[in-house]
Amino acid sequence: MLLAMLFDEGTYKKLYSYRHLINGFAVHISPEQAEILGRAPGVKSVERDWKVRKLTTHTPQFLGLPTGVWPTGGGFDRAGEDIVIGFVDSGIYPHHPSFATHNTDPYGPVPKYRGKCEVDPDTKRDFCNGKIVGAQHFAEAAKAAGAFNPDIDFDSPLDGDGHGSHTAAIAAGNNGVPVRLCGFEFGKASGMAPRASSYVCLHVELLFTKRCTEYFGGFVADVVAAIDQAVHDGVDILNLSVGPNSPPATTKTTFLNPFDATLLSAVKAGVFVVQAAGNGGPFSKTVLSYSPWIASVAAAVDDRRYKNHLTLGNGNILAGIGLSPATHGNKTFTLVAANDVLLDSSVAKYSPSDCQRPEVLNKNLVEGNILLCGYSFNFVVGTKFDPVPVSTPGILITDVSKSMELIDYYNVSTPRDWTGRVKSFKAVGSIGEGLKPILHKSAPQVALFSARGPNIKDYSFRDADLLKPDILAPGSLIWAAWAPNGTDEPNYVGEGFAMISGTSMATPHIAGIAALVKQKNRHWSPAAIKSALMTTSTTLDRAERPLQAQQYSGSETMSLVPATPFDYGSGHVNPRAALDPGLIFDAGYEDYLGFLCTTPGIDALEIRNYTHTPCNYTLGHPSNLNTPSITISHLVGTQTVTRTVTNVAEEETYTITARMAPAVAIETSPPAMTLKPGMSRKFSVTLTARSVTGTYSFGEVLLKGSRGHKVRIPVVAMGYYK
Repeated sequence: MLLAMLFDEGTYKKLYSYRHLINGFAVHISPEQAEILGRAPGVKSVERDWKVRKLTTHTPQFLGLPTGVWPTGGGFDRAGEDIVIGFVDSGIYPHHPSFATHNTDPYGPVPKYRGKCEVDPDTKRDFCNGKIVGAQHFAEAAKAAGAFNPDIDFDSPLDGDGHGSHTAAIAAGNNGVPVRLCGFEFGKASGMAPRASSYVCLHVELLFTKRCTEYFGGFVADVVAAIDQAVHDGVDILNLSVGPNSPPATTKTTFLNPFDATLLSAVKAGVFVVQAAGNGGPFSKTVLSYSPWIASVAAAVDDRRYKNHLTLGNGNILAGIGLSPATHGNKTFTLVAANDVLLDSSVAKYSPSDCQRPEVLNKNLVEGNILLCGYSFNFVVGTKFDPVPVSTPGILITDVSKSMELIDYYNVSTPRDWTGRVKSFKAVGSIGEGLKPILHKSAPQVALFSARGPNIKDYSFRDADLLKPDILAPGSLIWAAWAPNGTDEPNYVGEGFAMISGTSMATPHIAGIAALVKQKNRHWSPAAIKSALMTTSTTLDRAERPLQAQQYSGSETMSLVPATPFDYGSGHVNPRAALDPGLIFDAGYEDYLGFLCTTPGIDALEIRNYTHTPCNYTLGHPSNLNTPSITISHLVGTQTVTRTVTNVAEEETYTITARMAPAVAIETSPPAMTLKPGMSRKFSVTLTARSVTGTYSFGEVLLKGSRGHKVRIPVVAMGYYK
C-alpha cells in the first residue's frame, strides 16, 4: 500500500515482507526513491542492502565426541535427536550419503517444527527425507540486482556451490560415511550431532562464478528473509557461515542494523545463533561478527597433518606436506623448475614460477618429471598452506630453509650455457606418500586466516566493550560432504567430498556441539548454551602449553606467536565439559537492550525503531552485560563490573580468583560463594589501570568448584590516563 502510494507501478519491485522477527520489507528501488521512502510517514529507517560472503573425518575424535559426549545421549545414533539446526548457506545436495536415511532408524516428526520443503523444479523430487525436514530458497534480492545467473545458479535449494552441503555435514552429517576421493579413502566422516536428524537447510542464493579466483557473496535482504522464515518454522540452532564483507557503512553501529536486529529477535525467540568470525586474519580488527547475542567462532588447526617428504638425488630428505601418493616404485625422477620449461621466454614477466598458468609451460619437458614451483605471497595466502588431495604425487615445502636447500641442489646439479639456458636437467628426486595423517600435540592452534579482535562498535573501527571472537573450533583441512556440481572449490568438481578451510567450517562444529548441549538441557536459553561452551573451553594445547596463533613472519611463511583472547575468545571448545559447566552466565533480550542503550554513540530513538522497545539504562555500562567475558576498552583509573552466575548442577562452593597482566590490577569479591541448585549469585571484578602501555592487558577470572567444576572467563582491558 505504502509503495503504491509513493511510486508509479513498474518503478519498484517488492522483494520480501519480514513478518516474524523484524517489522519491515525489502524493495528494489533507486537511490532517489529511497530518499522519498525515508521521508514517508511511519517509516522509521531505510537501509541500503549490502553483500555477505561465505566466511569431517577426524575432528569428532579430536573433540572427544565418540567416547566422552555421544554416549551421554544414547550413542551416536541418538546424538542431537529432535534438535533442528538451520543453515543459511548455498543450499544442500540432498542425495549425499551424509544426509541419507536408508541406513538409519526411521525419523519421526520433530516436535514444534512446522517448516515446508520445496520440490526441485527440474527433477520434481522432494528435498526432504526425514533427516532433512525443510528446504527453501531465497534469491529475490540477487535477481533484482541482476546477480542471479540461471545458467549456473539453481532456482531451488539445490546446492550448486558445495559450501552449504559441507557446513551442514560438519554439524549434522551421518556417522561413519566413507570419504572417497581420487581413488583413495580418507577415513569415515561424521557430523558433530549425527542424529540432529532433522534440520532445515535454508538456501540463500550466494553468487559465484566458475573461476579459480572467484568472488562470492549474497545479499542481506535474502539472508534476513531466510532467517525470518527459519525462526518462524521452529529451528533450535541457526548456523551462519556467512557474514558481511565489512562493517555496515550505512549504520552508526555494528550492533544495530537489519541483519543483527533480526538475529537479536531470533535469540529472543530462543534460537541459538552461531556465526563465522571471518577469514580476514591474522590482522587485528578483522572480526565480522559483532553482537553479544551471537556466538562468533574463530578457526583452529587441529592435530592432524598430512606430512610428506622429498628425497633428493644427493640423499638429503626435505620435509613438507602433501595429500598425494608417492612417485612410482623406487625410481627417481628428473627435477625441472617452472622458469626453465617455458614455451617462450617472453612470458617470464607473468611470473610463471608459481605454476598458476600451466599453459605457458612446455608439456614435453614437464611430463614424466617433477615440476618445481615457487609460491608467491598471493599463492600462499590463497592456499593457506593447505595440501590439496590429488592423484598425482606432489609436495608443498613450507620451510624456507628447506626450500633454499632444494633450490641450491637444483642449481648446482643443472648445467647452463652462458645465457643461463639449461643445457641438461641432472637434478633428480622422489616424493614419498602423504596419504596417511600424522597426529601431533602442538594443537590446537589459531589458524592464520581466522579473523582477529578487538571487536569494533562502529564503521570508524572504534573498540567495543565486548570480546570477539567468542570461541575457537576446528576449521582447517576439514573433510565433509560436497555437491558434485559444486564450483566453490575447482579441485573438487565432480567429487562427493572436499577438504577445505575457513571459519565457515569452524562454525558448524559449534552449531553441532550446541545441539548436543541443547539436547541435554532443553530449556536452556541461547545465552546459557553460549556460556557453557565458553566457560569450559581451554587455552592450552594437547601438550598442556598455552595456545599459539599462526602469524605472518618477515618472509612468505608462517610463524607461531602466543595467542590471546583476540585470537581465540574464551578458548578452544571442550564438548564434554560443556555438557556439565557447573555455572552459567545467563542473559536475555532486556539485557541486550541494556547493552545497546549504554553503548556510546547509539541513539535511543534508533534502538526503539529497531526493537519497538524504549531504552533502559540500568546496566550502567556495556561492560556489565552478563557475558562470560569482560572487556573494558577504555579503562581510566578504577572500574568495577558485576557478573551473575546460576548453578545448573548440584550444590557447590566456588572459590574465586583472578590474574591479570601487570599493567592492570584485578580484584574479585566475594572470595568464595556457595550455590544450591538453580540459585544465582553476583560477584564483582574491579580493574585498576596501573600504567598506560598503549596495548591491551589480558587475564582471567576462575571460579573453582568443590565438586570439580572449573568456570573460567577471559578479561581484557586497556588503560588510559585520566
